[in-house]
Amino acid sequence: MSSDAHRPTDQEAGPQRNGRKAVGRRRFLRTLMLAAPAAAAAGALAGVGTGVTLAKSQPASPLSPEETRALREKFLSKGRMELGAGARVVDSPAPGPGVEAVSTRPGFGESAPEPVATLPPEESALLRMQKELQRAMTKPRDQRKWNMVIDLRKCIGCSACTIACKSENHLPPGVVYRPVIDEEQGEYPNVTRYFLPRPCMQCEDPPCTPVCPVNATWKRDDGIVVVDYNACIGCRYCIAACPYGARYFDFGDNYTDDTPDRQPYEESSSPEYGRRWTRDGNLSSPVGNVRKCQFCIHRLDAGMLPACVTTCIGGATYFGDKNDPDSLVNELLSRGTTSGRVMRLKEELGTEPKVYYLL
Repeated sequence: MSSDAHRPTDQEAGPQRNGRKAVGRRRFLRTLMLAAPAAAAAGALAGVGTGVTLAKSQPASPLSPEETRALREKFLSKGRMELGAGARVVDSPAPGPGVEAVSTRPGFGESAPEPVATLPPEESALLRMQKELQRAMTKPRDQRKWNMVIDLRKCIGCSACTIACKSENHLPPGVVYRPVIDEEQGEYPNVTRYFLPRPCMQCEDPPCTPVCPVNATWKRDDGIVVVDYNACIGCRYCIAACPYGARYFDFGDNYTDDTPDRQPYEESSSPEYGRRWTRDGNLSSPVGNVRKCQFCIHRLDAGMLPACVTTCIGGATYFGDKNDPDSLVNELLSRGTTSGRVMRLKEELGTEPKVYYLL
């Protein structure tokens, strides 16, 4: 009998391969997210006491700017000492049309082989999402809910989204809002690589906000979790509380610290939250603050998509208003749910992430 007698045909093998890939992705995500957040949070609690649980039930008294600055200096100094001792407290588990104010707070800076979405040939996904975003921005903030969908079948691990985010937000060393986690599975010659872009999950029930002793971080009406840099004292409790390792601490470092001259790009200000933040290294925000992805609020307010969405080479990242029944993200989630290829990270924690993955 021929050795090919029991070999499956291409039509039979295709669904089998797709099924194995989906199972492999799920296994990769489960193993990755079990241990990774602990690594990100391990150093964050070192030396900061046991006030995390107290902050949940005890409202904090408002701090004066002088008190905020003094506490920020204290925690920044402590963090730098930890770094000098070799502790990594901020790194994530890598390989691990209307303009409105950012916040209502006074004083705060304002998987099946078939395609999961069918678009008219003359309209790209980016153009469609851009129109949907501008339509959503005409609604009151509490009537829109921003969601992100990442198709892991299209992600090629190029890290273009990571670089675009770093450039857009002028991020310093050790602060990466959107890392792409890369893992290789299998043994030669049957080897597969998996890529997982990991922005902030913008949880519906964020565990990072109630632990803040000065209420410097909270969830807006549109679902985006933000940080008030002027109020943050840099205690890093929220870093420990985040189960996704999506928060980072700005130690005031620069890429050109050990070179003769500071480069102009390091002295340029960040546009986060619709303001201009200049890192002069003298404990002025955001130095000494916790920082995180906020879906590029300054771009949303200007009617533009987040930087990571517009620069994705594979077209793997989608963004839109989940309250809009005609939005592309809703179409993707509807079709993905039908095919059983939609998942969110650590759903068992009840945080209700607003970032979905298509397997």
